[in-house]
Parts: sequence; C-alpha cells; structure tokens
Amino acid sequence: MRPGLAMSIDVEDWFQVENLKPAIPRETWDRRSLRVETNTRRMLAMLDEHDAQATFFVLGWVARRCPQLVREITAAGHELASHGYGHELVSRQTPDTFRADVIRAKGLLEDISGVEVRGYRAPSFSITDWAIPILQDTGHRYDSSCFPAPHPRYGRLSGVTGPACELRPGFVEVCVSSLRAGPLNLPMGGGGYFRLLPGCVFEQGVRRVLKQAGSYVFYLHPWEIDPDQPRVSGLGVLAKWRHYVNLGKAEARWRRLLGRHRWRTVGEMALAVSGPRKKTISRDNTQMAA
Repeated sequence: MRPGLAMSIDVEDWFQVENLKPAIPRETWDRRSLRVETNTRRMLAMLDEHDAQATFFVLGWVARRCPQLVREITAAGHELASHGYGHELVSRQTPDTFRADVIRAKGLLEDISGVEVRGYRAPSFSITDWAIPILQDTGHRYDSSCFPAPHPRYGRLSGVTGPACELRPGFVEVCVSSLRAGPLNLPMGGGGYFRLLPGCVFEQGVRRVLKQAGSYVFYLHPWEIDPDQPRVSGLGVLAKWRHYVNLGKAEARWRRLLGRHRWRTVGEMALAVSGPRKKTISRDNTQMAA
C-alpha cells in the first residue's frame, strides 16, 4: 500500500456518546437538541478550505433525521460509510441483531445518497471476529474499527497483520493508527487522545506513525469541535473529564492538522489493498462480490 494519510469523521451527536450513556438514556434521544448538522457542516467547510478528502462514518439514526446532511457529504466529494444504525456496541449485540443493524444503516444511507456504502466502523471501535463475515455478507468491502490501543471497549481482530490488510478475500481491515513504543501501542489516531495531548506532541506522534507504518488514519467526531454543547450532570469524574477535555481547543488543532498533510479517504486505503471489484450483485440491500 502506498503511503498516505486518511481522514475520518464519525458522525454522531453529542448525546449518543458512550461516556454519557449512564446519564442519557436512549429513549430520551428524540428529545435532545440536534447539533450534529451544524457541527458537521463546519467540518465540511474546513475540509473544503484545505482541499482535503475524508470518510464520513454516519450513524443511521442521524441519517434518518438529517438526510440532507448525508447528501451534502457526498455532493462535496467525500466518502460515505456506515457507523451502524443505533450506536450500540457490537460486543453487546447478538449476530442477528448486528446483522439487522448494519443492513438497516447501509440501506438507509444508500437510499438517501444514491451511492454504494462500502465501509463500516463500529461504535467505540467495539469490533469482534464474528462481525467480519457478517459485514462482508451484507455487502461491505472494508472495516475500520480495529484500534490497537488499550481500552476496555475496544475490540480485537484475529489476522490483522498491518495497518491495512486483507482479512478475508475481498474484505480489508484499515486500522486506526497507534504508535508502537516497545511492547506498547500508544493511541495516536485522534478523538480524545487528540484533544488531550499537546498539539506539538500529537504531531510528532503522527510523523512517527508514518515512519513506522507508512500510513496514518485519523478520526474525530463533530461534537468534539463544539465547546458550547449542553453539559450533562450525573457523570462520573472520569467520564466527564474524557468527554469535555479541551473541547475549546479541538477545532483550531484540527485546522492545523488539516493544513499540514494531504488527506484522502479510508476507502482509498482499502482499495489499495484489495483492488477494484469487477462486478456486484444487489440483493436485499446488500452488494456481494461476484
């Protein structure tokens, strides 16, 4: 795979974050103020300013309520991918409920946009081995959920041999980036780690990842550039700190990161590993390699 950097945006709203779930029951989501449209449009504008491409892993719940936002993402030339429908950790689902969730999200995104959805990213990177054949069977061509950094919610996949590799014939895993330091993998892919670390330290980490791996994958959420989002009470100290740390600094840091590198989509990285598909067959909201 040729060296490069991939930008990804996980499109979910502020109240759907795993750290806030103890204080925000799922049944209250419809009563919360939607901020994802405004924040994602700001991100689209910044990407355009820097002539950067990105992959938007859009939550189906958001797409159903904000279909015009989905169309704007594809109209701007970015890659549309799936974040599932209901933002439930894969590890908490059964294979049947997971299959239903990804089929629902993929079909909705494709109906709204008119383009094929090839990629998937699990909520909180909670991927499992049993989910991979289901993703391939439902027409996905790659997954970008493996984040080889220590975290209790992050899943692990067997057979991952590099930053981007073919797990099954025609199906690729594109890992979110971490930095190898002796026996440790240090998280260097974005999100809360990007907000927590000083900008110069994070940028140095990006350069070291590129030197080690030859490629780099970054992620961010629209709510992470929104310091004015509602403050939630009833959170534990750690959850509160992890969610709100440096929200006021993230947008400026992201602008600088966009300007310092040439960014492409996660799908382009996957395609560099697997090559183009020659033929597809559509069947009940799935696309299968012929």
